[in-house]
Amino acid sequence: MLEKKEHNYEKAVLVGIVTQHQDEEKLTEYMDELEFLAFTAGATVQKRFTQKLTQPDSKTFIGSGKALEIKEYVKENEIGTVIFDDELSPSQLKNLEREMEVKILDRTNLILDIFAQRAQTSYARTQVELAQYQYLLPRLTRMWTHLERQKGGIGMRGPGETEIETDRRIIRDRITLLKDKLKTIDKQMATQRNNRGKVVRAALVGYTNVGKSTLMNSLSKSEVFAENKLFATLDTTVRKVVIGNLPFLLTDTVGFIRKLPTQLVESFKSTLDEVREADLLIHVVDISHESFEDHIASVNQILMDINAHQKPMIMVFNKIDDFSYEKKDEDDLTPSSKKNISLEEWKKTWMAKSKYPTVFISALTKENFPEMKKMIYDEVMKIHISRFPYNDFLFEYFDDEEEENNK
Repeated sequence: MLEKKEHNYEKAVLVGIVTQHQDEEKLTEYMDELEFLAFTAGATVQKRFTQKLTQPDSKTFIGSGKALEIKEYVKENEIGTVIFDDELSPSQLKNLEREMEVKILDRTNLILDIFAQRAQTSYARTQVELAQYQYLLPRLTRMWTHLERQKGGIGMRGPGETEIETDRRIIRDRITLLKDKLKTIDKQMATQRNNRGKVVRAALVGYTNVGKSTLMNSLSKSEVFAENKLFATLDTTVRKVVIGNLPFLLTDTVGFIRKLPTQLVESFKSTLDEVREADLLIHVVDISHESFEDHIASVNQILMDINAHQKPMIMVFNKIDDFSYEKKDEDDLTPSSKKNISLEEWKKTWMAKSKYPTVFISALTKENFPEMKKMIYDEVMKIHISRFPYNDFLFEYFDDEEEENNK
């Protein structure tokens, strides 16, 4: 199920709806993200379809007229995949595939597919496989044409066991096996965390594709895989970092995303344990993204869900080298929007009143790195001194760059 394949870019269309809980502006943001997800998975988006509905249709998610419009476009342009922005129920998935006669994916399935491509270690692959089977179990009816036939032949007459029941039983057994395997790995991971002693542990958290792995490489001088795609990093990486004269452990974790599938939260429990058990969280934010405030809210919500929201935190606003804004003319009297706010103006907004230390950097060009390092040093030092109160004389901070310049 998790074999690596070479991806030929297949043609796809996206489908989303405007509801009372999701206006057009919000839908556009989600569709932009969905297009990036599709590109990461190996698809090129040909067109977007949107519809205004008070609530999703229980049978086909969208209206029958819109479904017919998509079907005609798909046939005319030889589209192979239709991707929906929200999770579809098993019956909606079945009805849409019967109606459109093409592959139907929802946001959850797409994210699971990307995770399957990205998983490198046996541990990550086991986690993803478990999530895939949990997603697949209620949706088996759409997978094969033989499912409702009963086994026949000599000695097999009578009620017997339908193929779909057999397949469900096989998948349930596989899920049980994978859960047991993960429990064993979880114990090993917990032992590893305990063996790290009382060294301060910091974890990089944030939305996917905000530059956590690039920052990890810069701080720890390691070579964690980093790429401008969503979920480039799935496997947790721990490195020893020394700032000034103070060592600590830095963990790079999987990125979060809006509408994160519940199956992934469940199967990636151990990965999230690294965040839950960290002493300090370094929340990395892509300041150049127009929806960075929503990203912050999504990450904070997931931190709250895993009970890690009360930990000491540093806010690191990354990618200032990529930040841009539209400067308004002095005689322009139209209301200002987020697109018109400069970086200096952002710094004076709610960020100035944040209860967490805040710094603006570029992980790529290393702009403002000394300021960020000093901030991390100060926070790690507070935790370290609370554990080793008689060692505070060790902590006379010196700048790595100044040390190099003086040589």
